Amino acid sequence: MFSMIRRHWLRGLALGLLLLLSLQGPPAVAASVQEAVFAGGCFWCLEHDLEELPGVLSAESGYSGGHVLRPTYQQVSGERTGHQEAVRVRFDPERISYATLLRHYWRNVDPLDGGGQFCDRGDSYRPVIFTEGAQQAAAAKASVAAAAKELKLTSDRLKVQVRSAVRFWPAETYHQNYADRHPLRYRYYRFSCGRDQRLDAVWGERARRGESWR
Repeated sequence: MFSMIRRHWLRGLALGLLLLLSLQGPPAVAASVQEAVFAGGCFWCLEHDLEELPGVLSAESGYSGGHVLRPTYQQVSGERTGHQEAVRVRFDPERISYATLLRHYWRNVDPLDGGGQFCDRGDSYRPVIFTEGAQQAAAAKASVAAAAKELKLTSDRLKVQVRSAVRFWPAETYHQNYADRHPLRYRYYRFSCGRDQRLDAVWGERARRGESWR
Protein backbone atom coordinates (compact mmCIF):
# COMPACT_ATOMS: atom_id res chain seq x y z
CA MET A 1 0.00 0.00 0.00
CA PHE A 2 2.81 2.40 0.91
CA SER A 3 4.61 1.67 -2.40
CA MET A 4 1.46 2.48 -4.38
CA ILE A 5 0.99 5.80 -2.58
CA ARG A 6 4.64 6.67 -3.14
CA ARG A 7 4.35 5.93 -6.88
CA HIS A 8 1.26 8.14 -7.20
CA TRP A 9 3.03 10.93 -5.28
CA LEU A 10 6.10 10.79 -7.52
CA ARG A 11 3.92 10.75 -10.64
CA GLY A 12 2.03 13.79 -9.42
CA LEU A 13 5.27 15.61 -8.60
CA ALA A 14 6.65 14.93 -12.09
CA LEU A 15 3.45 16.17 -13.74
CA GLY A 16 3.57 19.31 -11.61
CA LEU A 17 7.15 20.04 -12.65
CA LEU A 18 6.30 19.56 -16.31
CA LEU A 19 3.35 21.96 -15.97
CA LEU A 20 5.55 24.54 -14.27
CA LEU A 21 8.18 24.32 -17.02
CA SER A 22 5.55 24.66 -19.73
CA LEU A 23 4.16 27.83 -18.11
CA GLN A 24 7.62 29.36 -17.98
CA GLY A 25 8.06 29.04 -21.75
CA PRO A 26 11.22 28.10 -23.65
CA PRO A 27 14.60 28.94 -22.09
CA ALA A 28 16.19 32.21 -23.13
CA VAL A 29 18.62 31.86 -26.02
CA ALA A 30 21.96 33.61 -25.60
CA ALA A 31 22.96 36.11 -28.24
CA SER A 32 24.95 34.54 -31.03
CA VAL A 33 28.69 34.95 -30.89
CA GLN A 34 29.92 37.07 -33.78
CA GLU A 35 33.28 37.23 -35.54
CA ALA A 36 35.42 40.00 -36.95
CA VAL A 37 38.72 39.76 -38.81
CA PHE A 38 41.32 42.52 -38.88
CA ALA A 39 44.84 42.85 -40.25
CA GLY A 40 47.03 45.47 -38.62
CA GLY A 41 50.67 44.54 -38.75
CA CYS A 42 52.13 42.06 -36.30
CA PHE A 43 49.35 39.73 -35.21
CA TRP A 44 50.95 39.22 -31.78
CA CYS A 45 50.28 42.87 -31.02
CA LEU A 46 46.81 43.20 -32.50
CA GLU A 47 45.68 39.97 -30.85
CA HIS A 48 46.88 41.21 -27.48
CA ASP A 49 45.31 44.66 -27.90
CA LEU A 50 41.88 43.34 -28.88
CA GLU A 51 41.54 40.30 -26.63
CA GLU A 52 41.67 42.51 -23.52
CA LEU A 53 38.46 44.36 -24.43
CA PRO A 54 35.38 43.56 -22.34
CA GLY A 55 33.01 41.48 -24.46
CA VAL A 56 35.75 39.92 -26.57
CA LEU A 57 35.62 36.17 -26.01
CA SER A 58 38.78 35.23 -27.90
CA ALA A 59 41.32 36.57 -30.35
CA GLU A 60 43.27 34.25 -32.64
CA SER A 61 46.29 35.03 -34.80
CA GLY A 62 46.25 33.81 -38.38
CA TYR A 63 46.35 34.66 -42.06
CA SER A 64 43.74 35.90 -44.51
CA GLY A 65 43.31 37.66 -47.82
CA GLY A 66 45.55 35.51 -50.00
CA HIS A 67 45.35 32.63 -52.45
CA VAL A 68 47.45 29.91 -50.78
CA LEU A 69 45.67 27.15 -48.86
CA ARG A 70 46.92 26.34 -45.35
CA PRO A 71 49.67 28.99 -45.48
CA THR A 72 52.64 28.81 -43.14
CA TYR A 73 54.34 31.71 -41.43
CA GLN A 74 57.40 31.26 -43.62
CA GLN A 75 55.29 31.48 -46.77
CA VAL A 76 53.33 34.53 -45.65
CA SER A 77 56.36 36.44 -44.38
CA GLY A 78 58.08 35.61 -47.69
CA GLU A 79 55.35 37.64 -49.46
CA ARG A 80 54.42 34.75 -51.76
CA THR A 81 50.84 34.14 -50.69
CA GLY A 82 48.88 37.39 -50.87
CA HIS A 83 47.89 36.85 -47.22
CA GLN A 84 48.11 39.37 -44.42
CA GLU A 85 48.83 38.58 -40.81
CA ALA A 86 45.35 38.87 -39.31
CA VAL A 87 43.41 38.37 -36.11
CA ARG A 88 40.01 36.68 -35.81
CA VAL A 89 37.99 38.12 -32.94
CA ARG A 90 35.00 36.31 -31.45
CA PHE A 91 32.82 38.66 -29.45
CA ASP A 92 29.50 38.96 -27.63
CA PRO A 93 27.51 41.69 -29.44
CA GLU A 94 25.48 42.34 -26.29
CA ARG A 95 28.66 43.40 -24.49
CA ILE A 96 30.67 45.02 -27.26
CA SER A 97 29.45 46.20 -30.64
CA TYR A 98 31.21 45.74 -33.96
CA ALA A 99 31.42 49.53 -34.23
CA THR A 100 33.30 49.67 -30.92
CA LEU A 101 35.67 46.95 -32.12
CA LEU A 102 36.33 49.00 -35.23
CA ARG A 103 37.14 52.06 -33.16
CA HIS A 104 39.67 50.10 -31.12
CA TYR A 105 41.12 48.61 -34.29
CA TRP A 106 41.76 52.03 -35.81
CA ARG A 107 43.37 53.30 -32.63
CA ASN A 108 45.82 50.37 -32.77
CA VAL A 109 47.05 50.83 -36.34
CA ASP A 110 48.83 53.52 -38.33
CA PRO A 111 46.17 54.29 -40.96
CA LEU A 112 48.58 56.39 -43.00
CA ASP A 113 50.87 53.46 -43.81
CA GLY A 114 49.80 51.06 -46.53
CA GLY A 115 53.23 49.52 -47.01
CA GLY A 116 53.23 47.63 -43.72
CA GLN A 117 52.90 48.66 -40.10
CA PHE A 118 55.57 50.23 -37.92
CA CYS A 119 58.89 48.38 -38.36
CA ASP A 120 57.26 45.48 -40.26
CA ARG A 121 57.27 46.11 -43.98
CA GLY A 122 55.58 44.37 -46.87
CA ASP A 123 52.14 43.40 -48.13
CA SER A 124 51.68 40.77 -45.42
CA TYR A 125 51.70 43.54 -42.79
CA ARG A 126 49.39 46.06 -44.42
CA PRO A 127 46.16 47.05 -42.63
CA VAL A 128 42.89 45.50 -43.81
CA ILE A 129 39.37 45.25 -42.38
CA PHE A 130 37.79 42.01 -43.62
CA THR A 131 34.00 42.30 -43.49
CA GLU A 132 31.35 39.59 -43.37
CA GLY A 133 28.01 40.69 -44.77
CA ALA A 134 26.41 44.02 -45.58
CA GLN A 135 26.18 45.28 -41.99
CA GLN A 136 29.86 44.86 -41.27
CA ALA A 137 30.76 46.38 -44.64
CA ALA A 138 28.62 49.45 -43.98
CA ALA A 139 30.03 49.85 -40.46
CA ALA A 140 33.61 49.50 -41.72
CA LYS A 141 33.10 52.13 -44.42
CA ALA A 142 31.55 54.47 -41.87
CA SER A 143 34.57 53.93 -39.63
CA VAL A 144 36.86 55.07 -42.46
CA ALA A 145 34.99 58.36 -42.67
CA ALA A 146 35.01 58.74 -38.87
CA ALA A 147 38.75 58.09 -38.64
CA ALA A 148 39.45 60.59 -41.42
CA LYS A 149 37.38 63.21 -39.61
CA GLU A 150 39.22 62.48 -36.36
CA LEU A 151 42.58 62.97 -38.07
CA LYS A 152 41.32 65.97 -40.09
CA LEU A 153 42.15 64.23 -43.36
CA THR A 154 40.25 63.16 -46.44
CA SER A 155 39.34 59.48 -46.58
CA ASP A 156 41.60 58.86 -49.57
CA ARG A 157 44.63 59.64 -47.38
CA LEU A 158 43.90 56.59 -45.23
CA LYS A 159 45.52 53.35 -46.33
CA VAL A 160 43.36 50.85 -44.45
CA GLN A 161 41.60 48.65 -47.00
CA VAL A 162 38.03 47.42 -46.49
CA ARG A 163 37.34 44.17 -48.32
CA SER A 164 35.01 41.19 -48.14
CA ALA A 165 36.14 38.41 -45.84
CA VAL A 166 37.77 35.33 -47.27
CA ARG A 167 38.88 32.23 -45.43
CA PHE A 168 40.83 32.77 -42.23
CA TRP A 169 43.66 30.34 -41.57
CA PRO A 170 44.81 30.00 -37.93
CA ALA A 171 48.52 30.57 -37.44
CA GLU A 172 50.85 28.03 -35.92
CA THR A 173 50.40 27.22 -32.23
CA TYR A 174 53.60 29.00 -31.22
CA HIS A 175 52.16 32.30 -32.46
CA GLN A 176 48.98 32.10 -30.35
CA ASN A 177 48.84 34.19 -27.14
CA TYR A 178 52.47 35.13 -27.71
CA ALA A 179 52.29 38.20 -25.48
CA ASP A 180 51.12 36.15 -22.52
CA ARG A 181 53.50 33.25 -23.03
CA HIS A 182 56.61 35.35 -23.77
CA PRO A 183 56.00 38.70 -22.07
CA LEU A 184 59.60 39.90 -22.02
CA ARG A 185 60.24 39.08 -25.69
CA TYR A 186 56.90 40.58 -26.64
CA ARG A 187 57.48 43.85 -24.80
CA TYR A 188 60.98 44.17 -26.26
CA TYR A 189 59.69 43.54 -29.79
CA ARG A 190 56.82 45.99 -29.41
CA PHE A 191 59.06 48.74 -28.04
CA SER A 192 61.87 48.23 -30.56
CA CYS A 193 59.35 48.20 -33.41
CA GLY A 194 58.10 51.65 -32.34
CA ARG A 195 54.46 50.62 -32.36
CA ASP A 196 53.26 52.57 -29.33
CA GLN A 197 55.42 55.58 -30.12
CA ARG A 198 53.86 55.85 -33.56
CA LEU A 199 50.34 55.29 -32.25
CA ASP A 200 50.83 58.14 -29.79
CA ALA A 201 52.08 60.36 -32.61
CA VAL A 202 49.06 59.57 -34.81
CA TRP A 203 46.25 59.42 -32.27
CA GLY A 204 47.61 61.45 -29.37
CA GLU A 205 45.99 60.87 -25.98
CA ARG A 206 43.28 58.77 -27.61
CA ALA A 207 45.75 56.12 -28.76
CA ARG A 208 44.60 52.62 -27.75
CA ARG A 209 41.84 54.03 -25.53
CA GLY A 210 39.00 53.53 -27.99
CA GLU A 211 37.19 56.75 -27.11
CA SER A 212 34.14 57.71 -29.13
CA TRP A 213 34.74 59.47 -32.42
CA ARG A 214 34.42 63.23 -32.17
